[in-house]
Amino acid sequence: MKRKILKNIEWGILVCTILLIAIGLVALTSATQNLDYDELKRQIMWVCISIPVMIVILFIDYEFIAKISPILYGIIILLLIGVLFTEPINGATSWFDIGPVSLQPAEFAKIICILMLAFVITRIQRNGKDEISRVSKLLLVLLTFIVPTLLIIKQPDYGTALAFVMALVFMLFAAGIKKRYIIAAILIVVIAAPLLYFFVLPEHAKTRIDVFLNPDIDPRGAGYNVIQSKLAIGAGELFGMGLFKGNQTQLGFLYPKTTDFIFSLIAEEMGFIVAAGIIILYVILITKAIFVAKTAKDDLGSYIAIGIARSIFLPYGRKYRYDNGIITNNRYTITIC
Repeated sequence: MKRKILKNIEWGILVCTILLIAIGLVALTSATQNLDYDELKRQIMWVCISIPVMIVILFIDYEFIAKISPILYGIIILLLIGVLFTEPINGATSWFDIGPVSLQPAEFAKIICILMLAFVITRIQRNGKDEISRVSKLLLVLLTFIVPTLLIIKQPDYGTALAFVMALVFMLFAAGIKKRYIIAAILIVVIAAPLLYFFVLPEHAKTRIDVFLNPDIDPRGAGYNVIQSKLAIGAGELFGMGLFKGNQTQLGFLYPKTTDFIFSLIAEEMGFIVAAGIIILYVILITKAIFVAKTAKDDLGSYIAIGIARSIFLPYGRKYRYDNGIITNNRYTITIC
């Protein structure tokens, strides 16, 4: 059995993951040297927890995990409801604080909802692949998806909610949903996008979109970190300025550097070669994940793999917010003078 498990491991994914973890820990060491290494310690703790979890999961058939996914789904729904009653952190109720450890239910929902959607879709398709295109069955899939998504929007965490939408799209496409639904969905998005932008999205979400398209519209405000991150990446040149020696990152011009902009720190201190290497590693990860989805022994494995591939292709999570001279993410705050 051990030989079979070792044979079935996609070693390319494992090697890429180990390399990315190693680079991330080195970058966090530099990023947190003036913060008592808090984020680094937390990251090392979760790496140490995840390794035995990964080993245990290797010995469990994913079909069994999918079978218990309705139970896990029910638990995560209760947690997503419960977190709404916690103390807000920078305007968001996304975290359970348990002593020194903070848990974000939406992070666990990423995997559990993929498992649940894969389970529901395969159950629907027991009587034929085209069953997924029946309106009543499709509504069941949408109901499974929409409950956790609405709870995450309520926190609010629009980035994660959007990524849930993308997971659903990828999995339905892999399930062979009929083209008429795809065309209808595209038309709905085209019509709804401007309406959502002008009438639904909160001001900070609109600002993020505007700044993404043109950071120079508010260089001392919402566009500040984007501009500083570009300067940091450019300053790194080919080989970098050296660990702990970045101007933008170590002198406080770029913050929060342990979340969204850790790549800028890597590019500034380790240079273009390492930064480009990270992008290549992610491309390999995505390619390998898609290959796993295409070569899975059954539809269930294929749907799970494509859902996880989406999470690599489109990472998500709470980002920073800017409001009246203050840049915040979900854990830290800094004032821009």
